[in-house]
Amino acid sequence: MLDKVKELIGDVTAFQASSKEEIEAFRIKYLGSKGLLKDLFSEFKNVDVALRKDFGQALNTLKKSAEGKVAALNEALENTIAHENRYGDLTRPAEPIELGSRHPISLVKNQIIEVFNRIGFTVSEGPEIEDDWHNFTALNLPEYHPARDMQDTFFIEKNPDTLLRTHTSSVQVRYMENNEPPIRTISPGRVFRNEDISARAHCIFHQVEGLYIDTDVSFADLKQTLLYFTKEMFGKSKIRLRPSYFPFTEPSAEVDIYWGLETETDYRITKGTGWLEIMGCGMVDPNVLKNCNIDPTVYSGYAFGMGIERIAMLLYQIPDIRMFYENDKRFLEQFKAVL
Repeated sequence: MLDKVKELIGDVTAFQASSKEEIEAFRIKYLGSKGLLKDLFSEFKNVDVALRKDFGQALNTLKKSAEGKVAALNEALENTIAHENRYGDLTRPAEPIELGSRHPISLVKNQIIEVFNRIGFTVSEGPEIEDDWHNFTALNLPEYHPARDMQDTFFIEKNPDTLLRTHTSSVQVRYMENNEPPIRTISPGRVFRNEDISARAHCIFHQVEGLYIDTDVSFADLKQTLLYFTKEMFGKSKIRLRPSYFPFTEPSAEVDIYWGLETETDYRITKGTGWLEIMGCGMVDPNVLKNCNIDPTVYSGYAFGMGIERIAMLLYQIPDIRMFYENDKRFLEQFKAVL
């Protein structure tokens, strides 16, 4: 009889089930009111007195093993069902992934880069946290220049001055310091200025600035490059250059394109003139070349710069610059079909 109980313990240990019905049949077989354990306990009185202790211990082991097996199998089955309910049929086709879209600023930046890449301009990048030399001094901005004022610039530290760059011209300085002419590069990136936020201005925006340094570079080269850009970017072939002032270029100019006066929107954005300002430009000041260890008696060059947001607002007729930074999906989803 004791051997039979030990054999049943082995059967219980080895038993496996994959359904509730199998587990319930096992429970009834061993633990039910007419199960094996009840019959074995009934036989206890017929066991030899010398064997009763071992027989009783074996019965208790069998009972605990059967109860433990039922509990373990039920728990494993419930976990399996919960897993299947959670993930479903793992062999079914996956749900389609909703595709996003590039941000309009990224779209326009990539367009600008592509246009200038076609005529040999490389892309250069630099840090957004700058020092005084690269952001101001090397660019012919004296200490008393208004651009250094706390009203315009986010200073992080003083003595020495550390600040968030106010233009990507600082990247051009770094590039000139580390590369010898001929230089032909554009510098796209984010810049920061302490300005009131409105529909037309923001304290964070993006620029693309271009630089070309070589022998015998003239203002005519600059004008032809800008004319090429406006044709490729806007499809407009008429530009004008108005005299202006920038500390790092001389002579300097503002660049306007003739947008036209075909619609009411054209009248609104051009204030009835048909002309739109899109960027600033000029011949690199000899002092800037000297500061970057380039001989101004041998080399000359031109530079230009534009705000990416301004170009995007023109291309897509976006009325408020703040829309670029609000992360409104209704606004961003409009650009899924672009490029």
